[in-house]
Amino acid sequence: MTTKIDITLSETKKEKPNVDQLEFGRVFTDHMFVMDYSATKGWYDPRIVPYGPISLSPSTMAFHYGQTVFEGLKAYRTKDDKVLLFRPNKNIERLNLSNDRLCIPQIDEELVIEALKQLVSIDKEWIPTAEGTSLYIRPFIIPTEYYLGVAPSKHYRFMIILSPVGSYYKEGIHPVKIFVENEYVRAVAGGTGTAKTGGNYASSLKAQDEAEKRGYSQVLWLDGLEKKYVEEVGSMNVFFKINGEVVTPALNGSILEGVTRNSIIHLLKHWGVPVSERRLSMEDLYKAYKEGQLEEAFGTGTAAVISPIGELFYNEERMVINNGETGDISMKLYDTLTGIQTGALEDIFNWVVNVNE
Repeated sequence: MTTKIDITLSETKKEKPNVDQLEFGRVFTDHMFVMDYSATKGWYDPRIVPYGPISLSPSTMAFHYGQTVFEGLKAYRTKDDKVLLFRPNKNIERLNLSNDRLCIPQIDEELVIEALKQLVSIDKEWIPTAEGTSLYIRPFIIPTEYYLGVAPSKHYRFMIILSPVGSYYKEGIHPVKIFVENEYVRAVAGGTGTAKTGGNYASSLKAQDEAEKRGYSQVLWLDGLEKKYVEEVGSMNVFFKINGEVVTPALNGSILEGVTRNSIIHLLKHWGVPVSERRLSMEDLYKAYKEGQLEEAFGTGTAAVISPIGELFYNEERMVINNGETGDISMKLYDTLTGIQTGALEDIFNWVVNVNE
């Protein structure tokens, strides 16, 4: 990496929040990374500057056609004061896949990793040290051309902002209740489901809102064509343990390939646990439940790592899984992944990156 990243440090430091009062994505650190793009210059002027507002014209394309992409990952402080990133290369690789789908120019992955390390190092005092806490990292790209025509922008801005976040599970890891959605859909093959773009999340809000009104935490998404095959749960990938085998929906052109999903498949294979990626219908899942073979279910993602599912509501019937309790595989995966992420367990897969190396 030969590109120099200019650094302008903030003259004043913000007050850090109480670790017991951290909410996800509400508080932001002192600095941010910014880099711009033009069709004539390519990506240019990478810089770390004080965190603050940005000024954009009302005609900026970012406000009109949804040509945006983003990522989410975390930094962790170890007991011996090292700062670790978990598989950042996978997130940046996926960001470029999203860029390709949204007609956004590719970014230099090596440069972005270096920017991540420098930014997190500068603001490392913001990384909370209490159990379950971390520093959430949000890279994103927006189009910045002033134009109302429907076409790829000729100008972009890439930014990285940081936010200290508390433990996802305030009182320990607990299963959640999920509503099986059979009206709305998240994505279809050929659409933008494989990209991490804002529109996918905006379109999920209606189903999420209605599920919450029924007393459910999230929705289980089915495929957009036949509405019979399981795809994702909320904004997470989903796994089921059926008669000793762990099953997750195969990537099919509408499912986002999660970094946590990939890591879990690696771990299960390493442990010798049968795991498969395949098409799974809701009817087959229901049949497994009725026959007593649906042993565990859980969602996976950056925020929660593992989110056990204790109940599915399907066709006006409550499917209670594992007596509504967290299963052994779910707990072992959670403990192992968080242990690797925080440096408490040996990283035999070379997944973590030391910010200071």
